[in-house]
Amino acid sequence: MNADLTPILTTLGIQDWCREHQAHGRRAARLALTVYEGHQRDQGTPYLEHPVAVVRILRTELSVSEPTTLTLGLLHDALEVAPHTADQITAGLGEAFTDRLRAMTPDHRLQQRAKHAGDDAAWRSKTTTLDATGLLVRLADRVHNLRDLQHSPDAARRSRYLLALADFYLPLADAVAHLYPPLAAARDLLRAECTRAEGHQREVAVQE
Repeated sequence: MNADLTPILTTLGIQDWCREHQAHGRRAARLALTVYEGHQRDQGTPYLEHPVAVVRILRTELSVSEPTTLTLGLLHDALEVAPHTADQITAGLGEAFTDRLRAMTPDHRLQQRAKHAGDDAAWRSKTTTLDATGLLVRLADRVHNLRDLQHSPDAARRSRYLLALADFYLPLADAVAHLYPPLAAARDLLRAECTRAEGHQREVAVQE
């Protein structure tokens, strides 16, 4: 096993997968190292830490073991941060996998353009059409973003994020929770993290 891939493969849990899925997982891990390399989060941390954390949430907190769901979690932001890697992802994981990533990526990111009026509404509409697996990955993504939110240096971004949760993601999570147990667990986890983040935001406002 390539030493550079070991932390990612361990987080994916590929030791429990069949041989075919293990090969898929290794290809996904190599792609993750390539796609996210050089990119940073808002708070200055390596971008790769975020998708790995999303996979960890899926496996350890939402009891997900299905390989495709976990590899989607690992690469869910790939086309957002590096849309030019679509062909490379297709070569490694297949067109169907890349299409699922496109479905999870805002159109303005795919088109490599600035955000326009109406893009937020279009993104929300697109998100509601995701299948149960895509929705689960998206909610796990929200959970980790909430946990990371306190480290963002942008106060306006923190406020916008919490507002979007209240306006869209929490109602969406409620609406889909009945589809299967991991979605219900994700809804509950998201609500708990939202409450914690709102409390932290109030504390910061008082200190300022």
